[in-house]
Amino acid sequence: MEPQNDTQILEFLLLGFSEDPELQPLIFGLFLSMYLVTVLGNLLIILATISDSHLHMPMYFFLSNLSFVDICFTSTTIPKMLVNIQTQRKAIRYEGCIIQIYFFTLLVGLDNFLLTVMAYDRYVAICHPLHYMIIMKPQFCVLLVLASWITSALNSLLQSLMVLKLSFCTDMEIPHFFCEPNQLVHLACSDTFLNNMMLYFVAGLLGGGSLAGILYSYAKIVSSIRAISSAQGRYKAFSTCASHLSVVSLFYCTLLGVYLSSDVTQNAHSSATASVMYSVVTPMLNPFIYSLRNKDIKSVLKTLFERETLKTLAS
Repeated sequence: MEPQNDTQILEFLLLGFSEDPELQPLIFGLFLSMYLVTVLGNLLIILATISDSHLHMPMYFFLSNLSFVDICFTSTTIPKMLVNIQTQRKAIRYEGCIIQIYFFTLLVGLDNFLLTVMAYDRYVAICHPLHYMIIMKPQFCVLLVLASWITSALNSLLQSLMVLKLSFCTDMEIPHFFCEPNQLVHLACSDTFLNNMMLYFVAGLLGGGSLAGILYSYAKIVSSIRAISSAQGRYKAFSTCASHLSVVSLFYCTLLGVYLSSDVTQNAHSSATASVMYSVVTPMLNPFIYSLRNKDIKSVLKTLFERETLKTLAS
């Protein structure tokens, strides 16, 4: 077979999770529900953070950025999948696939860096409370977020350019619900050595490095918490760390598992399921775990709802 890379006619087929027509309404309803919950939950976090001056703190600044990124993250993949199910058409054009890869890689990187920055923020707050406001200045917080965007954008651009150099044959079927970079590399007819090396390098350096930083931060946090004399205080702090670490573990373990898998083609279903965990489930759970258990956030949201209710009754 002669490889082809004609971007004018080339299309890929997103096979999704199942080709059984009876399962399509169930899959559509499930992912639509998760998408709406993700968007609504993260929008509420952003609204609460913006509307109340008491939440204009580094922790909530990073949290609002994470919520924005999670909305964009899920919007990169789920709407296209829902449209494909509704229209019963699985095709995605070559250009659309490259664009999806760019934004997917960009937003995965941002999630990765923001989770690391949030862990560092908690480390400074708990282990160095007297120097917290000196270290976590507004300018420094903005710089951390800006650096995350720039690094992620450069990595995403590099990954997309490397995919553009690949040639593809007649097998255009992607056993996934979106254009996952690793799956696309395995479809190529041309040499993919550099692509594979770059995927593994980025997964190990950015993903593994950030995870190591998070674990180190939480190890220091746990050490500091153990010095707290109050049993109730220790329990509350440990509970918060456990909640955060559960989301971090879910995100990183599934993400690294997908990219470091040694035999993707024979485990396509497992890869797609793992991708759902870090690209759909984690952004949906973040508002609950990071914010809705927070008394400040709940208080602000309650005030906003009461205010809107009074306005509605008055009108």
